[in-house]
Amino acid sequence: MSDRMRAAVYTRYGPPEVVRVEEVARPIPGDTDLLIRVHATTVNRTDCGYRGGTPFLIRFFSGLRPRVRVLGTEFAGEVVAVGSEVTAFQVGERVCGYCEGPFGAHAEYLKIAESRFLAHIPAGSGFLDAAPSTEGSHYALGMMRSAGVTTGSAVLVYGATGAIGSAAVQIAKSLGATVTAVCPTAHLELVRGLGPDKVVDYLTEDFTKDDRRYDLVLDAVGRSTFGRCRRLLKPGGIYISSDLGPLAQNPFLALITPLFKGRKVMFPVRGRDAEGRTILRRLIESGEFRPVIDRRYRLEEIVEAYRYVETGQKIGNVVVTL
Repeated sequence: MSDRMRAAVYTRYGPPEVVRVEEVARPIPGDTDLLIRVHATTVNRTDCGYRGGTPFLIRFFSGLRPRVRVLGTEFAGEVVAVGSEVTAFQVGERVCGYCEGPFGAHAEYLKIAESRFLAHIPAGSGFLDAAPSTEGSHYALGMMRSAGVTTGSAVLVYGATGAIGSAAVQIAKSLGATVTAVCPTAHLELVRGLGPDKVVDYLTEDFTKDDRRYDLVLDAVGRSTFGRCRRLLKPGGIYISSDLGPLAQNPFLALITPLFKGRKVMFPVRGRDAEGRTILRRLIESGEFRPVIDRRYRLEEIVEAYRYVETGQKIGNVVVTL
């Protein structure tokens, strides 16, 4: 095995063109790490935010100049080496996983700690299908669990065609919720295939005028507001957006609205959730959750992948093959 590998590298914040593919040193796993030969990864909104350094708040975590050179939050590949203390995975197994923070999935090889989120790829699924199964679903499940979604909950998902939205529809159904999915005309059939109880075409119908009331309204694309969606909520209902909102209002509203003991905003904050990881791992390994894939690019085309994701027009996930 060579000690070099191809990777998509960036050293400064900026547009997609700051990323270039070059040879770098292959990572060396420690005692608690796995070394993965990456066959597929994705480009998503998280990668775009860290690459561009926007919103500026990101730089408090990623550095005034990027601390990591290789992005990529999710991957699918084969285990080629394990550290002496690794117990749950073996060389030769096919795995997928999520590595926001250390990143590194936009490369031929990835070092990842066993404590990070990892799942076995189910039989019948390939690397390209498995790679996009962790990022959108991770956020979607975290939002559902923060809002207390359970059997009998009523959930509306606005933006049901994106990575988070398409995952949210499937995961909410798996939790026993009644789900209304909102999407444009062109994608009604795709979204119906995800299994919601009702689909609303926002191009022909104002979804905020829905007569139903919901325990959770999840804006998976950050294009609505609490003000617009408030009437959709039951007393005590929750609004969650995947975005900061106009003038970064959502974190502020998440602090203020709970004081009034009525309808409220929650802002998703990542945290360790062992039970949530177990649920997500089961959904992936059973094949119950299947991500939606829009386009596929080769590693050499990753700049084009970034450009496409930033159009805001992607449906589900954009996969990059290595």
